[in-house]
Amino acid sequence: MKTLKVIKIGGNIIDNDNALQQFLKEFATIDAPKILVHGGGKLATKLAQQMQVEVKMIDGRRVTDQVTLDIITMVYAGKINKNVVAQLQANKCNAIGFSGADGNTIVSNLRPSEPIDYGFAGDVKKVNTETLELLLNNNVTPVFCAITHDENGQLLNTNADTIASELAIGFASIYNTELYYCFEKNGVLEDVNNDDSVIENINTKSYPSLIENGIIYEGMLPKLNNCFHAINHQVQKVCIGKSQMLFHKNNKHTTIAK
Repeated sequence: MKTLKVIKIGGNIIDNDNALQQFLKEFATIDAPKILVHGGGKLATKLAQQMQVEVKMIDGRRVTDQVTLDIITMVYAGKINKNVVAQLQANKCNAIGFSGADGNTIVSNLRPSEPIDYGFAGDVKKVNTETLELLLNNNVTPVFCAITHDENGQLLNTNADTIASELAIGFASIYNTELYYCFEKNGVLEDVNNDDSVIENINTKSYPSLIENGIIYEGMLPKLNNCFHAINHQVQKVCIGKSQMLFHKNNKHTTIAK
């Protein structure tokens, strides 16, 4: 079985032109089938403010009304996605940009409005691998933004961490899948103020006590839930840390295990 790497990058790379250029230059050198998933960074918020559209957040998650959906579609699936694809082409990595609607690759359900109404937010229902497998077999790299669809013509704002996890799970019967979450910290930290206090290994036994002791909380919880969801569905390897973990073996990061 070949190895497939599913790599998710967040705002700390997307929002910084130099960091993005450097990452994509190194990403292009990965000599294995790979899928890149990107978040939206701060650009959608900035554009909404310029258009005098109110940005509503609940528990750190964006409330997506129709106008907001239009803005994030323009930013995520348009500007950011095509910029990433163009830069990969410049680095001799043949890539194609995707939303979940393209090739019917990722189908979601509209999230229920109870207990909190997030508007046009999607929860992933299924991943269709056929089109993507065809591309991967021909050395083409899919680049996913954080938008899916419901098969009834409705686009949905969808968590990029979840998209990455579901893609890795979707391919787990075809490849040895590895999932990497790249963000601004060296990994999951024991002390949030000390970037060197990386917890190098977290498993299903140690995870509950880390939550209980308040070491893992708030924004890290959904990310780690996606990690364990992947590990429990045949994904071979899940890692969290700075993007350097992909290219430098000695770079400290967090590995998630059963």
